[in-house]
Amino acid sequence: MVMDPKQFRNALGSFATGVTIITTRDGQGGAIGVTANSFNSLSLDPPLVLWSIGKKAFSFPAFSAAKHFAVHVLAADQQALSDRFARPSTEKFDGVEYAHGLGEVPLFPGCAAVFECTTDQFVDGGDHVIMIGRVERFTVNEEALPLMFFRGRYVIPEAGGIFSPPVKV
Repeated sequence: MVMDPKQFRNALGSFATGVTIITTRDGQGGAIGVTANSFNSLSLDPPLVLWSIGKKAFSFPAFSAAKHFAVHVLAADQQALSDRFARPSTEKFDGVEYAHGLGEVPLFPGCAAVFECTTDQFVDGGDHVIMIGRVERFTVNEEALPLMFFRGRYVIPEAGGIFSPPVKV
């Protein structure tokens, strides 16, 4: 069977995901961040998470050399932040408030959850590399509703578990 990459991607979009921003520092100490929906839990003991990054991504060299990274599970009101970090730019962090976590990795406030990780291993995944991180510490905002992505659009949950219509990106 010959698989059309666009149709395959669209089919994968039928799986609703949370939206994350992954941050780290490059070799010169510069802040690096990307929007990703490939985040997943891996193990409770030891506490491991994973995400994947394209081998051709601009930020791939920084993440492949990083000793630490942070996963920010975005809250429903952080769509603009997601959009900002989804686009290639050298000015993603300009005017954005953040603190410093393990390894001086940028940490954003207001997220549904943040996982600060030490890079544990890399696994080849075709045109991507799967990064596995050991969670060293985490925070959870019990009040925050998550930002979600479904079929190429944001989906915003509302109180009571009802979801608003998808928002085209």
